[in-house]
Parts: sequence; C-alpha cells; structure tokens
Amino acid sequence: MSREDVRGFARRERPLEGLRVLEFGALIAGPFATRMMAEFGAEVIKVERPGVGDPLRNWRYVDRRTGDSLWWSLQSRNKKLITLNLGHPEGVELAKKLAASSDIVVENFKPGTLEKLGLGWEVLHELNRRLILVRVSGYGQTGPYRDKPGFANIGEAMGGIRYVTGEPDRPPVRSGISLGDSMASLYAVIGALMAVHARDIGGSGEGQVVDVALYEAVFGFMESMVPEYDVAGIVRERTGAALPGITPSNTYRTKDESYVAIGGNSDAIFKRLVVALGRPELADDPRFLTNADRSEWADDLDELIEKWTLRHTVEEIRSSLDRAAVPVGTIYSVADIVEDEHYRAREMLLEGDVKGLGPVRMPGLAPKLSATPGAVDWYGGELGSHNREVYGETLGLSPAEMSRLLEAGVI
Repeated sequence: MSREDVRGFARRERPLEGLRVLEFGALIAGPFATRMMAEFGAEVIKVERPGVGDPLRNWRYVDRRTGDSLWWSLQSRNKKLITLNLGHPEGVELAKKLAASSDIVVENFKPGTLEKLGLGWEVLHELNRRLILVRVSGYGQTGPYRDKPGFANIGEAMGGIRYVTGEPDRPPVRSGISLGDSMASLYAVIGALMAVHARDIGGSGEGQVVDVALYEAVFGFMESMVPEYDVAGIVRERTGAALPGITPSNTYRTKDESYVAIGGNSDAIFKRLVVALGRPELADDPRFLTNADRSEWADDLDELIEKWTLRHTVEEIRSSLDRAAVPVGTIYSVADIVEDEHYRAREMLLEGDVKGLGPVRMPGLAPKLSATPGAVDWYGGELGSHNREVYGETLGLSPAEMSRLLEAGVI
C-alpha cells in the first residue's frame, strides 16, 4: 500500500503502530473494537472460520456484486483477514503461534469457549507473558450469569437504558442500532490501552485480562441513577424526548412538519432563548431563574417553546437560534448526514474503494488526533485474503506447508 493518504500528503505515524492484535471475534462488539485499533495503526489479524466467515458478512444490506454486506466492508477495514479452523488441533497450534507474537488478543466468544479450545488465559499467558487478553461477553467472565448467552439488546435491557427509553405511556424501545455492542467496544479499546500502558509505561512488563461485559458497558453510561435511588428512592422513568431535571431540553415540532432539538438549559443560554422566542420578560420570571426552577415548570416551558416552533420552519428556527447562540439541531436522517457541510469539513465522510463496487461513502474516523491521525487503507476483503501474508511472512510457513494445511481444512 502507498504511504500516502487520500489527500496526497505523506502519511504520518499512527499512534498504535507497532501493536499486533489478534482477533477471535465475530459480529459486532469485538470486531468493532479491533476496527478502531486498526484505523489508528495497529496490525489487526482477524481470524475467520474457513468456508464460513464472520456472520456480519451477511447482515443488513448484502450487495449481489460482492456477496458481502456493506457493514462488513466498514467493520473489517484495515484488517488482515485469515481463515483458521480453531476446532482442528493444528489450527489451535497456529493460533498459539500467532498469539505468541501478538500484543493483544480480542475475543467475544461465550465465556469458557477459549478454554475448551485449549486457548484459555493460563495457556496464552504462559506462551506470551506480555500478551493482553480482551474478553467481551454479555455478562462477563464471572458471576452467576456468566454462562448465559447475551447480545446487545439483552445488555441494554439489563444495563438500564431500555427502561428509560421511550414514551411514558408506551413500552420501552430500543435505538435503531446495536448500541450496547458499540458501548462495549469502547470499553474494550479503553481497557486494552490501559493494559498496554500498565505493561509498557507502568513497567510491569506483563499482560493481563480485560473483562468487558455488555450490560456493564451500558450501566456505566447511566449517570447518577444508582445514588439517586439509594438516597432518595428515585426511579427514573421513560420521558420521551425530554430530559428531566435539565430544562428546557427537548424535541419540538415545526411548521413544516419536522422536528428540532433545542437545549436551553443553562441559565445564560435560557435568557438568550427567550429573547429569540420574543419573550424577553421570561428571563426575569422567578419560575425560570435557575435550572431547578425551570424543571418545576418543564411542561409549561415545553408548551411555550413548541407554540413558537410550530409557527416557523426548521430553517427559520435554526437561523434564529444560531444567531442567538442557542444550541439547536434538526433530527438528521442518513440522507441529511451525507449532505451536511460540517460532516464533509470534518472528514467524517470518506470515499473508499470497495472491491466490486468502486467508490463508496463510508464513515470517517473519530477521534481526531492532531499529530498522529488514523487513516483507512482498505475496506473488507474476501475470506482468507491475507493468508499468504500472515502464514507465509509472519509465521514463516512454506508454500508446501500452507497447501497441506489448506487441504487438511486447517486454514
């Protein structure tokens, strides 16, 4: 690959270059974590089952020209793809050789699976004392629920976010994405890099296990719900688009039958908001002086604001509140996102070449690093597309040996 990015400038060193990551994951949580690592320079070797591959290859929209989903092309970008049968004794031995030369192993099997394969922590740690093992599962590696199967929707339910999501008089709802998996992926990356720091900067020289549970990743985002319940017996309930105790912060209908989100919850911003609404006298109204005061009258405020938004179009509202320096945003669909000038200016929409399709717009990278940014080198790939490189160059297997392993169903 060229060491130039899409803008033609020489590629600078990426922050995770020098780290080798071995992925035994499938679907979302583990592979999303390794995708982020790969985007920022880690050498990620993704293991797939021969002849089968990651089920994500067939999730959501599958293009008939490639036979793979576009989600797969995104999730597997920058990864070296190899096939390996972990159910074969020789496959396990090859996995051990790869782990022995890796910095991090990421897996999201059901707890106990690695151990049954002969690749548990004790085995891996003995092979490579510096190895960090990141384990992502529904309920974690310990506890009474460890052996239960758990996907993102279950983690979201148990973690608390489903209970508070939706309208008060309707059943709990989920977001339109696998939110729990993505949350767990963030914790997996954070935990892995903490362990790298402890090993390499802290000076331990030893790897460790990073245990990520989907329900705990969701629970970690649930703000002050536990102490509020413990001290005052408060159980947060579903409140629709409003955010109780932070007022006004809601979604409002518009004249052109759309919606805008408005946040006027700080005292200074609220004063600017009511001026923009044509109600400057409300800035000194005793009911609305502080956030605590406004929260007592949240329904009245929301009604007042929506009476104003219903008289104006989305663009009129945005223009008025932008001038007043009041946070406002429309509810973007993906069609809105790909046309937005800020997304383009921030390089959050990349155009990458997907084999069989040509140029395809894909999400950009976050976060933005000023000196060592990440980059995308390639998208997706066929099953085993990096077998020759990894087995031949990294492990030093001969062409004859690779042919034998292929015939035996090992790779």
